[in-house]
Amino acid sequence: MQIPVESYRLPNGLLVVLSEDHTAPIVAVNLWYHVGSANERAGRTGFAHLFEHMLFQGSENVGANEHFEFVQRAGGTLNGSTWLDRTNYYETLPSNQLALALWLEADRMARLLPAMTQPKLDTQRDVVKNERRWSVDNQPYGTWWEKLPALCFPPEHPFHHSLIGSMDDLDAASLEDIAEFFRTYYTPDNAVLTIAGDFSAVEARALVQTYFGSVPKGGARPPLPDMSVPFTYGGPTREVVPDACALPRVFVASRMPVLGTDEYYAASVCAAILGLRTGSRFEKSLVRKQRIASSASCFTFDLAKGADLFVADVTALPDIAPEQLEAAVHAELDLMHEHGVVESEVQRAIALTETHFVTSLQSAAERADQLSRFATYFGDPAIVNQQPARYRAVTAAHVTAFAKEYLGAHNRATLLYVPMEEETETEVAA
Repeated sequence: MQIPVESYRLPNGLLVVLSEDHTAPIVAVNLWYHVGSANERAGRTGFAHLFEHMLFQGSENVGANEHFEFVQRAGGTLNGSTWLDRTNYYETLPSNQLALALWLEADRMARLLPAMTQPKLDTQRDVVKNERRWSVDNQPYGTWWEKLPALCFPPEHPFHHSLIGSMDDLDAASLEDIAEFFRTYYTPDNAVLTIAGDFSAVEARALVQTYFGSVPKGGARPPLPDMSVPFTYGGPTREVVPDACALPRVFVASRMPVLGTDEYYAASVCAAILGLRTGSRFEKSLVRKQRIASSASCFTFDLAKGADLFVADVTALPDIAPEQLEAAVHAELDLMHEHGVVESEVQRAIALTETHFVTSLQSAAERADQLSRFATYFGDPAIVNQQPARYRAVTAAHVTAFAKEYLGAHNRATLLYVPMEEETETEVAA
């Protein structure tokens, strides 16, 4: 499958990616800003996520929440998301509504600050704090996605602190803090705009020029701190978390080379062998044979800076002790580390991975997101077309070498959740 890709850059630095596909009368608009929680400074964590909420509170020509109303009334869907090193906003609409999506995105890129008020900040700060209570603090296992990076990266590393931020930092955020964050990072030269689906490239270019061409380029952005860390910890790390959960759950994370490297593709195949679908090793051993786990998966964080993470995530069945679950997962990783894989496992994993990737690109929204991703991280959206070949180039020898290098006991950070009634004193041991 070869995705049509055309890209160019406006004088103000905005990278524009176009991918025409007239299969269905829909168009997806996807805007990535190269800013995430890694860009936050101490005492002001949670800004990237808070700002995602603020961008839906209106701009100079769009009232509060009207962004949602305009898109939904036109028959479309929209949302946004924040990650460690990027924030994105996206709409999928009937193809005759392309101009609407571009106008909305351009208005908030160019003219957000006149509509930003203290009451809006106070409201969205409370929304984010409630989101934290609901999805993190009061959700079983909800703290895993901030505790695991904190366990895997040192305190001074930009990936160490919480993506959603602390209550104290959210309380401390001022209107001027938010305005400065916007002026620094929400600029065309720090963004990728992707349009995918049923549209005319000539018309799209004209609309992009009309709505985005006059947006001024941003100023200098503060560089990120040094992101480099060794690809191995040098020894095991462990934290036990008593939690309001019914079943034990264990996460085991290993550091590894970043997205786009040869080792990354070997890691992706390795993760599929261990934890993708019913034919995976975890499913066959932990779920069906030993009957220790109710669910088991394996994945990479897909980080493009510093170091990536290879993560095993396994939840126990009832009456399985936390330590029994933990030992069984480590035993499977030991087996992979010591003996590697065989070619038939690799071919199965590659087939599943490639099928999922190619199938996902049939969606205009997913295609636009992938194009924005490669354009943001590597400056070249056409890299999307290289992905099947990169996976097919992986051999059993590559996966075995990856497992030998990165999946040993010396490179494991274990986060073990135990039910409160079996409360165990929180332990961090290195």
